[in-house]
Amino acid sequence: MNRRQLLFACAAVLLWPASSPRSAEPLVDAAMLTRLKNDYSERAWKRGNALNRLVERLRGRPVAEQLDGVNRFFNQFEYVEDIDLWGQKDYWATPEEFLGRARGDCEDFVIAKYFTLRELGVPDERLYLTYVKHLTKNIAHMVLSYFETPGGLPLILDNYQAAIEPASQRRDLLPIYSFNAQSLFLNNASAGLGRKLPTDKIKNSKWRKLLTELRRDKP
Repeated sequence: MNRRQLLFACAAVLLWPASSPRSAEPLVDAAMLTRLKNDYSERAWKRGNALNRLVERLRGRPVAEQLDGVNRFFNQFEYVEDIDLWGQKDYWATPEEFLGRARGDCEDFVIAKYFTLRELGVPDERLYLTYVKHLTKNIAHMVLSYFETPGGLPLILDNYQAAIEPASQRRDLLPIYSFNAQSLFLNNASAGLGRKLPTDKIKNSKWRKLLTELRRDKP
């Protein structure tokens, strides 16, 4: 994704209103396991079961342990550009598609981590999908931000590295904006949440399409 696409996406993300019910649902139910096996492979089915086991092991554990376990699980997957995997420049895969192929780009890693942590009970107001500029690689990038306290500095879950670090230690990342199922913020330079955008001014997009597809796949 180039800078023009990044800025367009910033203006285009559609978010559900704050009163919406919790968006996250169990990620790997029996129907999804069947699809993983039939549409992808036996190995995909095993990955789905492995994620179920991880969720059960982490349920009720301290958040730090949940963050680390989920981050490590998905960071085993291979990074591949959308154009090479899906034949288009900016495709947002569902967690099912990501599990099926075990490959994807930065958005796919973040989306899968976000919904898995929501399933574990991590509050939506603490998790944000955050677009950044990766200064070292000079590319647009997405990471998952976890805020222990509102307005504080988040911990960063990144597919480029195994360690989860505070944003203050990620000097290679310049935050642009953050969003989840309830809110969108333009980030300030300190990497905390900045100015909130009114949701009635935001239109589109892949995020709404993704949430719709996830609900469609549920029985």
